[in-house]
Amino acid sequence: MPLQMNRDVFITCAVTGAGDTTGRSAHVPITPREIADSAIDAAKAGAAVVHCHVRDPETGAASRRLELYREVTDRIRSAEVDVVLNLTAGMGGDLVFGGVEAPFPLNEKATDMAGATERVAHVAQCLPEICTLDCGTMNFNLGDYVMTNTPSMLREMARQMTALGVRPEIEAFDTGHLWFAKQLAEEGLIENPVLIQLCMGIPWGAPDDLNTFMAMVNNVPAGWTFSAFSIGRNAMAYPAAAVLAGGNVRVGLEDNLYVGKGQLATNAQLVEKAANVVTNMGARIIGPAEVREKLKLVKR
Repeated sequence: MPLQMNRDVFITCAVTGAGDTTGRSAHVPITPREIADSAIDAAKAGAAVVHCHVRDPETGAASRRLELYREVTDRIRSAEVDVVLNLTAGMGGDLVFGGVEAPFPLNEKATDMAGATERVAHVAQCLPEICTLDCGTMNFNLGDYVMTNTPSMLREMARQMTALGVRPEIEAFDTGHLWFAKQLAEEGLIENPVLIQLCMGIPWGAPDDLNTFMAMVNNVPAGWTFSAFSIGRNAMAYPAAAVLAGGNVRVGLEDNLYVGKGQLATNAQLVEKAANVVTNMGARIIGPAEVREKLKLVKR
């Protein structure tokens, strides 16, 4: 497939994530106010979309509490800046085994498994324009943790998201996840225009080398819209790769804490740097109104 550069690019900022990053940078937002303020600053810096998790305000740990999502949503929507709201629906699929010799009982403290309706309860309550759907199961990083998303679970979550009028953003960590996304579309469980996020460099999904990245890109059907990111050291190189391959850009403190070697970043700084990369390549940054038109999003 020949490269076809994207000339009209939107930037997504992944504001905080669910990882254990709060102790590594004081810029990672924790409370609903901090998360919303950081999202608003990212929007002012050029992000058309903000992708939000929530955290326990006391501990900084990942959370699924509805009132936290509600507060983040209300604060962002009441701000003077316009931005497309994208809430995670990836929580509730964390399966942690007891160990290699005694996998059962499960590690109950770390395991967080919930049914489909519970996993999208905050989506039903807040009605963001976009929510994520992690389209597969994966050995995720270290130890005995498995990110668990069965085909039946994904079908039901996709059905509920679509019924709510919320656009699923398919998060694909490997080519098989894209294969299943095509199946969801064929079954009518996700509707056009389909939105894909290519998640590169997360152990043990697709590595972020360019050959693997282009294999992922080549598995995105014509007419679908995709963005891409990489975590860690290649995160700030990936805006160029994504745009050159025909996609859009994601940056943010969920994926990467640094704007340069040894330089801890804010979300706004990561967006500003990505925007400079995109415009220096000769592409145009589009805003939330154009993203809504492109993706047929419902603004609340």
